[in-house]
Amino acid sequence: MLITEQIKCAQRDVEATLNRYFEQPLDTEQSIKLATHYSVLNGGKRLRPFLVYATGRMLGAKHQDLDVLAAAIECIHSYSLVHDDLPAMDDDDLRRGRPTCHIVYGEAHAILAGDALQTLAFDLIANHAFNVPAQQQLKMIATLSKASGIEGMVGGQALDIAATNTEVTLVELERIHKLKTGALLNCAITLGALCATDIDQHTLLQLKRFGDAIGLAFQVQDDILDVEGDTQVLGKPQGSDVAANKATYPALLGLTGAKQKAQHLLEQALHALAAINADTTELENLAKYIVERDY
Repeated sequence: MLITEQIKCAQRDVEATLNRYFEQPLDTEQSIKLATHYSVLNGGKRLRPFLVYATGRMLGAKHQDLDVLAAAIECIHSYSLVHDDLPAMDDDDLRRGRPTCHIVYGEAHAILAGDALQTLAFDLIANHAFNVPAQQQLKMIATLSKASGIEGMVGGQALDIAATNTEVTLVELERIHKLKTGALLNCAITLGALCATDIDQHTLLQLKRFGDAIGLAFQVQDDILDVEGDTQVLGKPQGSDVAANKATYPALLGLTGAKQKAQHLLEQALHALAAINADTTELENLAKYIVERDY
């Protein structure tokens, strides 16, 4: 199966899980339920859920456990996008080719929808009966909270804001993206692995190395697409990072240098997978897709 078809399967599975939640008669105000549902099901590649599924499948995890973790990490990712799009942050009107949450439902509901998605992620994990020991379930919660918080995605976003209109070094830029983008991608891999009943430290270490590499590669490719991508394909305005004077890899390394950086990171990712005693084909194909995609 092609990687694009495998990603679509992950999209269907995680969206079905999320839809089941929002189809319940939730005891809440209807507008915030609609805004929250709109935000988490507003398209997207669903790479983080795919990483949960692919890693878990590779290690023999139960699919119903992976569904929950895929939904949880997509809730965190979607909440971050809702807040990123707000006027106080990136001030974007389009997300994934559709009006952003605050454009449709207003700023107040967008803030609350992001808050709701963040807490829903942990609610899903805490209330599911996993087929692994409770200690691993606690590790899932700890892993996701660390990756999404002040030492993860939130911290990376803050560093990114601080770097706007300033000159940063390559090391500083990598630190930004290791936290802002890489933390959640790496977390998705770890969550999938924690669903396995027999996971060893060597495999976890190699998966972390793989995750570090593709996390940076994903951001490098995003920066490249911001320069030479198409707005209709991207689903957001092309050149928005340049217009905002953000620190990017093409700005620091040049477009050719950024492309070379992406290829080097791909080599690192594949090298890490080669050290794992399992069928890593899905993850290998995903790594290649990350640096070859056009959106």
